[in-house]
Amino acid sequence: MTNITTIGFIFAGVAAIAAGMINALAGGGTLITFPVLMAIGLPAVSANVTNTVALCPGYLGGTLAQSKDLKDQKKRLWIALPAAVLGGLAGGILLLRTGEKLFTTLVPFLILLASALLAIQTPVRAWLTHRQEEGKTRPASELWAFVPVFLGAIYGGYFGAGLSVIMLAVLGLIINDSLTRLNAIKQAIAFATNVAAALFFIFSGKVVWSVALVMAIGALLGGALGGKLASKIKPATLKWVVVSIGFVLGGIYLVRLFTA
Repeated sequence: MTNITTIGFIFAGVAAIAAGMINALAGGGTLITFPVLMAIGLPAVSANVTNTVALCPGYLGGTLAQSKDLKDQKKRLWIALPAAVLGGLAGGILLLRTGEKLFTTLVPFLILLASALLAIQTPVRAWLTHRQEEGKTRPASELWAFVPVFLGAIYGGYFGAGLSVIMLAVLGLIINDSLTRLNAIKQAIAFATNVAAALFFIFSGKVVWSVALVMAIGALLGGALGGKLASKIKPATLKWVVVSIGFVLGGIYLVRLFTA
């Protein structure tokens, strides 16, 4: 069992508050909490599992906030949500089968990938909006969304950071609809993916429950704080701060990997 100091719990709680606020405003909170959990002594796999379980409730708030845009998209949800659940479970199983040594090796690349995904979030949104305005999106069978949503959800269950960007791009390519409604579907998919992975992780024996509880409370507080500060903080500015932190941390982990 990992021994966490009082200072470690404080760092985890503060990181979770920051992540809750960041997720409410811009996304990418995992890029803050996951490295902090590793820094306070959790092994990489345990840190990832604990992080997923702790931050999972925060996705519910985002989904409920956009529920009005989901009311007449039930047919799409019947396609997307099963794919998200199955993919989240598959990603969780893959994570636990990866092994500590291999996952630790992958950590720098996962952080850099997540940072890159967050960095291209705005261009992806702009591209999708342009496609819709130009009428370039062709109506297609929305059943085709099942496979790419499932594949994206595997990544979400495995690591998760940047999942929203992947899903938004996939949905925009297949479904011809407004960006607002696609965002609502994307949020529901992210919630289903994380819940599926978190429920699986609960029985893995890898969750550090004392840390997860502190983080869950912190994330909820951060989410509420983010909602109140939404009009005072520019999401774009916050996003680039998180992206910069992610690239710096990814670079540090990468250097450590090749110099160890």
